[in-house]
Order: sequence, then C-alpha cells, then structure tokens
Amino acid sequence: MVQTVFSTLFQVIVPISIPVIVGGLLRHFKNLDTKPLLILYLYFLSPAIILETLTTADLSFGDVYKTIAFALLNLVLLWAVANILGKVLKLPSPELAGLTLVSTFTNSVNYGLPLVLLAFGKLGLDKASVYIIAQMVIVHTLGVYFAARSQFSAKNAIKSVFKLPAIYAAILAAVLRMFDLHLPAGVGKGVSMVAAAYSPVVLTILGAQMVSVKRSELEREIRNVFWAGLSVRLFLSPFVACLVLYILNVKGVLYSVLLILSSMPAAVNAVVLAEKFNASPKFVSQCILWTTLASFFVLPVLIVIVR
Repeated sequence: MVQTVFSTLFQVIVPISIPVIVGGLLRHFKNLDTKPLLILYLYFLSPAIILETLTTADLSFGDVYKTIAFALLNLVLLWAVANILGKVLKLPSPELAGLTLVSTFTNSVNYGLPLVLLAFGKLGLDKASVYIIAQMVIVHTLGVYFAARSQFSAKNAIKSVFKLPAIYAAILAAVLRMFDLHLPAGVGKGVSMVAAAYSPVVLTILGAQMVSVKRSELEREIRNVFWAGLSVRLFLSPFVACLVLYILNVKGVLYSVLLILSSMPAAVNAVVLAEKFNASPKFVSQCILWTTLASFFVLPVLIVIVR
C-alpha cells in the first residue's frame, strides 16, 4: 500500500507539481502577472479543451445524467454540512458564507483536469468533461448566491455564465455530436494543439496564485471556521461523495473520476467571490492554500484506493 502510494505520488503528483512550482517561483522572483494568463485560460484554452474533449469523448446518456445528478446532489449535501457546522460554531454571516464556498466548490478545473488525465488517461478526461461544465455553471450561479445572498441577482448570475466561451464550446460540441458531425481536419488539429497547452498553463497559474495567497497569522476569531473548512474539504467531502455515488449506483472509471474531482482542494476562484462579497476572504484564502498543499499527500492515497 505504502509503495503504491509513493509510486502514484511520483507518477501523478510530481509531474503536476513541476509547473505549479515554476509558477510560484515566477511569481515570487519575477512578479508574474497572472491576469493575462487568466484571460488566455478563460477565453482560449478552456473552450479548446472542452470542445476537443466533448467532441471525442466516449460518453453515454447514462454518464451525462449520473454526472449532473451527482454534481447537484453532492452540492446540496455539502451545503447542508456547512450550514450545520455554521449553527454549531455560531458563525456570523460572512464566515458562514466563506465556509459554504470552501465546502462546496473544488479546484476541479485547473488542478482536477490535469490530475485526472495523468491518473486515468484519456478515458478519465472524457468522464470528467461533463462534471467540469456543470461546475462552471454552478460556480457562476449558486456560487454567487452562496457568497452574497443579500446581493444575489439571478439575472446577473445567469448572464455571467453566458460570458464564458467554454459554455458555447460545450453547446457546439453537443450540436456536433447530435448530428454526427465533425470539425474540419485542420480545425480539429488546431483545437487539439491548443488543448494540449491547457494543463501546463493552468498549473503555472495555480502555482502563482498559491504564492499570492496571504499567509498572515490566523486571527483567533476565524481559527474555528478555518479548521472546520479544512476538515470538510480534505476529509469529509470524500465520504459525502461516496454516499452520493452509492445512491446513484455509479461504478467504474466514472466513479473514480467523480470521487477525485469532488475531493479536490478548495477552488481558487472562491477567494474572488469572497473578496467581492466580503465572505471572510482571509479564511477562504488560508483554506485554499492549505487544502492545496495537503492535497499533494491526500490525493495519491485516494487515487490508489479508487483505482
């Protein structure tokens, strides 16, 4: 078991850690500005990998149905857990909003996709594609609601979803598959070439963002919520995911992929929502940093278990 974990660590985590470390070093020593890279990721790389994956993915209607059902049911249960912990700890509204963001949203896009590709190959990436699209929609609708219930506008949240090119890439892929059409050979090769650049670029962004997270000493009033968020994201979320997967009777590679993606560290974009809506951004940024660091040790064990 220990030998297998170390083998997985070197085969999966070490390759991922190289661009993450480089991104951190570039941020620290060269003050790497991630804003242009985020634009590149959001408006070029992300649509390319979604289009390339969905048009070539080996997916059935059952996979799509179970993936969407899992994403929604898992979200509801984690939201309930966060609210119960909030009542037990008597958290004020900002801390409760931050705990909800940390508990429900994972870094499944710029960390999860490369990890799944290395751990489970192209088949794993195929299975992950629908979940990623679902997460993009959920984060830009319910994510906004969780961060700022009093300022929530359903109309603006839906508008924000359709500002993302990845949604249109998913719609195009669905139309192509529905009518059994294919991209022209040259266009398809170009899309595949761009998609291949996705993993190293987004992992470099992740490394730079981790270095940018403020590592100030935890204030006493947020220590309890910090440990609660850490516990939910690292330890409780895999058990909740297992329960949902059992209820939905999900098996095989789809089971492994969904379990891993739902057990990823806290989503980096959670701190953006936390800062924008004053949902305890200090607590959220600390959880992002420490859950990401801890995931380099927790995820190899989980991958070994589900393989």
